[in-house]
Amino acid sequence: MEKTHIDSIFSIRNGQEFEQMALEIFQFQVRNCQIYADFVKYLNLDSAQISNVKEIPFLPIEFFKNHAIVSKHVEPELVFSSSGTTGLVQSKHFVTDLWVYEKSFRASFELAYGKIQDFATIALLPSYLEREGSSLIYMVDAFIRESKYKQSGYFLYNHAALYQTLKDLQKHQIPTLLIGVTYALLDLVEKYTLEFPELIVMETGGMKGKRKEIVREELHQTLCEGFGVKTIHSEYGMTELLSQAYAKGSGLFHCPPWMRVYIRDTNDPFNVLAEGQTGGINVVDLANMHSCSFIATQDLGKVHVDGSFEVLGRFDNSDIRGCNLLVQ
Repeated sequence: MEKTHIDSIFSIRNGQEFEQMALEIFQFQVRNCQIYADFVKYLNLDSAQISNVKEIPFLPIEFFKNHAIVSKHVEPELVFSSSGTTGLVQSKHFVTDLWVYEKSFRASFELAYGKIQDFATIALLPSYLEREGSSLIYMVDAFIRESKYKQSGYFLYNHAALYQTLKDLQKHQIPTLLIGVTYALLDLVEKYTLEFPELIVMETGGMKGKRKEIVREELHQTLCEGFGVKTIHSEYGMTELLSQAYAKGSGLFHCPPWMRVYIRDTNDPFNVLAEGQTGGINVVDLANMHSCSFIATQDLGKVHVDGSFEVLGRFDNSDIRGCNLLVQ
């Protein structure tokens, strides 16, 4: 698709525009992504007869482990890989247009919080930094690079330096985003405590086998006490997507206008459930145009009437993922 057409994804203003764009992208991906086209054909579906988003088949996320889910005749600029535990097959996301990912993550953040350059970004993501191909690190790199505050940066296990940096940012009343993998945030507050009520603490989920999984309420209470904040924010994203949803402490994630979540029946994956019912999370990410925009995740959740959604855990035997999966 042309750049001007891709740009229009980020100008979606209402449900009707979303629906129209989703149907256009579905037809584009059936024509241009061979794996997705084969999947639709295998289901014995006539793509020409699909007339609303809920009829679109969602590609199981496991396909990203064994197939290149990418448009034909387009070369990827970069390949992102998942953070699967040792011995498990990693998902791979072949990204053909990095500018689309960059535009998506900047716009997603800005809609939720404001311009990224106005925040000092402090990253506590040791397990992500210790491997190649992380889409989260690519995003946080941009956040740090574009911040107007020199204190922005990564911290691995140097908790004392991180603590002093946060104290300095608080002293100078600098808006601060602390984004961290769950187990690393817990490690920090076990050693140091703060009273920094203006701090945005954002956990990206995942214990990565480093700690026992705990319920979200217990986790957030521990972090709130440790940082002296009222709420803990969360980011919902994954290797296979190009967009993110954010939750500002309530556990309710809000999508940008070009992203939407539906809930499928776990016993009948082609049945879309009503608001308030629990099932598998299906994600529509229209920014993911040259891959697949319609992905059936292994996350469990429910959607509310206003379009916000909760993540309630994951399917049994699914991989330990780094995309905000805390058992409720």
